[in-house]
Amino acid sequence: MMVSEIPPEEQAELDRALYNALNPLASAIRSRQTGLPAERMWEADPIEVALSVLAAWKVMDAEVRRLTAHAAATAGSYGASYEQMGAVWGITRQGARKKWPDAVSRSAPATAGRSTLALFGGTAELVQVPSGDWSWTGVGADGATAAVTNGTRYATAEEAAAHAGGFLKEHALDAVDRS
Repeated sequence: MMVSEIPPEEQAELDRALYNALNPLASAIRSRQTGLPAERMWEADPIEVALSVLAAWKVMDAEVRRLTAHAAATAGSYGASYEQMGAVWGITRQGARKKWPDAVSRSAPATAGRSTLALFGGTAELVQVPSGDWSWTGVGADGATAAVTNGTRYATAEEAAAHAGGFLKEHALDAVDRS
């Protein structure tokens, strides 16, 4: 699907609809800022009126961005790729991924969430828990065992591996011989 330009008559209709939606918001913003009734907005200083309109466009811009992100997430949940979303938006796949980073869920490889670390004659199993954090259990070369206790969790697999590796080094056979 390519980015579509809309014909001039649809553009004029869109402009009218947006201005019709914007005017009550601009009036409400102006009324809150000045304490004057909303119907008197257009009687104010032109600069103040223009700034109220600009403030209303800012509110609408934020809402359009939120709704756009929601639409991208919906498309992604139905299986649309970043390449497809980028084509619709007129940007690259990488641009779409940067704009809506959570829109497309990446399926994890079968081995993700679990791996084995073999160091210093021992082994440790790294496990990703449902929260996304990591834990580990290990058996040192000297037969000592360890497991993460007290609910300790690590933010990344690398952090868990570093702690498990420390345990395995501490319980290597040559470490026992040096004691």
